[in-house]
Amino acid sequence: MKKSLVSVCAVLAVLALFAGCAPKPLVVSDTGVPTIRAGVLSVGMEIGYPPMEYYDADGTTPIGFDVLLAKALGEKLGLPVEFEDTSWDGIFAGLETSKYDMIISSVTITGARQEKYIFPQAYISNAQSIVLPEGSTQSITGLESLAGMRVAYQADTTSDDIMTELAEGGLSFTAFEYDKVMNCFDELRTGRVDVIVCDSVVAYYYEANPAYTVNIVWEGEGEELGICIRGGNAALGDAVSEALDELFADGTVQEISRQVFGRDIVSQVRP
Repeated sequence: MKKSLVSVCAVLAVLALFAGCAPKPLVVSDTGVPTIRAGVLSVGMEIGYPPMEYYDADGTTPIGFDVLLAKALGEKLGLPVEFEDTSWDGIFAGLETSKYDMIISSVTITGARQEKYIFPQAYISNAQSIVLPEGSTQSITGLESLAGMRVAYQADTTSDDIMTELAEGGLSFTAFEYDKVMNCFDELRTGRVDVIVCDSVVAYYYEANPAYTVNIVWEGEGEELGICIRGGNAALGDAVSEALDELFADGTVQEISRQVFGRDIVSQVRP
């Protein structure tokens, strides 16, 4: 299923390229910030990844850490923010074809992505984590301990990459891939899966949520999440970098962290 989806996406991307879907020319608004549309900062997000980005109880209002950060960033830049809810498997293609100015959606900064996109400095640390139901007697010392288990994770994410690599290396487990990470936790609660591999920032949220009686039993090495901007728009990258520095300096990002996580987990990414 995943391989077929990737192949279809690749074909569509090629067809779009030949159809002339080149990046749109940028417009410099009164604030001096180059964006796709004058006077608007458009942000691509996969809005289904609590607590980073998800919909409020009304089903239409985006909330979460990345949403609050994007709004604060827009305020610093003097631009209103509009969110584009985009599935994760197409989120980078949307950036490349100028569907939005940037992605703020828990994007891990990697060397391969830095070669293609612009990343200002990281805004939060993250790690891969293993989550079990509260009271589980499973002994977990690392990802290799998941042998023989029913493992849930979100498709086309870092968790997916890691588990796929382990499977190709010989680790035997039953994979349950879901479009949304929240589905993983719902399935763990019903007992359909034994364990979840996901980002620690997500695991913290569910561990603190009384509706989900789960425990984080392992965390891997840290990684960093950043704002992803299309290559070629260095001016926007510089503006975002400066604004992000100011948001850390005045305590805005730290306050967002306390509001969402109940504590400051962002200061550790600053030098």
